[in-house]
Amino acid sequence: MTGELRDGPLVSEIEVDGLQGQVFASRRPRETPADATVPAAPAVVLIHGIGVSHRYLARLHRLLSRSVDTYSIDLPGFGSTPRPEHQLTVPDYAAYILGALAQVGVHEFVLVGHSMGSQFAIEAALQEPERIRHVVLMGPVVDSRRRSVPRQALALGIDSLFFETPSSNFLVASDYFRCGLSWYLKTLQVMMDYPTEERIPGVRAPVLVIRGANDPVAGAIWCRRLAARAAGGRLLEVPNNGHVVQHTGAGEVAQAITSFASLPAGAPELQP
Repeated sequence: MTGELRDGPLVSEIEVDGLQGQVFASRRPRETPADATVPAAPAVVLIHGIGVSHRYLARLHRLLSRSVDTYSIDLPGFGSTPRPEHQLTVPDYAAYILGALAQVGVHEFVLVGHSMGSQFAIEAALQEPERIRHVVLMGPVVDSRRRSVPRQALALGIDSLFFETPSSNFLVASDYFRCGLSWYLKTLQVMMDYPTEERIPGVRAPVLVIRGANDPVAGAIWCRRLAARAAGGRLLEVPNNGHVVQHTGAGEVAQAITSFASLPAGAPELQP
């Protein structure tokens, strides 16, 4: 089923191997016949983290869509999508991302993941490296200094209390409520067990790691180590931002992604 949000992206319900999710697509029109002969820039695909949905990626999606085709995905079990009957692994989510994008005709792209979404991005780049031009990891997990559930919970609590805005906290908290405790906990164990630092060296595409400079979840030492282990890895810290940097610092993040991937940049937008 496909529908259109008012003043927003086209929404498609996508099923891959029995798993149901949603793809939110903002495609730029080809303005003149001559445009058809010019190769289009690769699309940018945004992947959310544990418990949340495309909603906390919306500011970044809107900014990127001014200049390139942009897609956000609600993975199975998150947002308004139905929960799968069994626990999914990181490779399962990666396979869903790749299959869903193939169904909507996106075959080469820049893949951007936030938090646990960074794990999905790494795994997708390992599964089908020929499709992924660049990989961007925002606030990647799980920081080796916080490799336990209590430490992760403490870091998230500190982030929400001191480094997030009311709007970012509302988006995250309301999506956690929609996700539900049972599915969140099932996914949490998967996130904690994924060896991010061991998997990232296998990614062939250039990798950009982005963190809010105040992020207590994805620490500076951890992010520097990931960037150092990645092919062509780079690290960018966005000042005065916490873990949900793609919402609170959307302008800086959008500019970093377009510059890193050599994409056309849209006009800047002031954030409230």
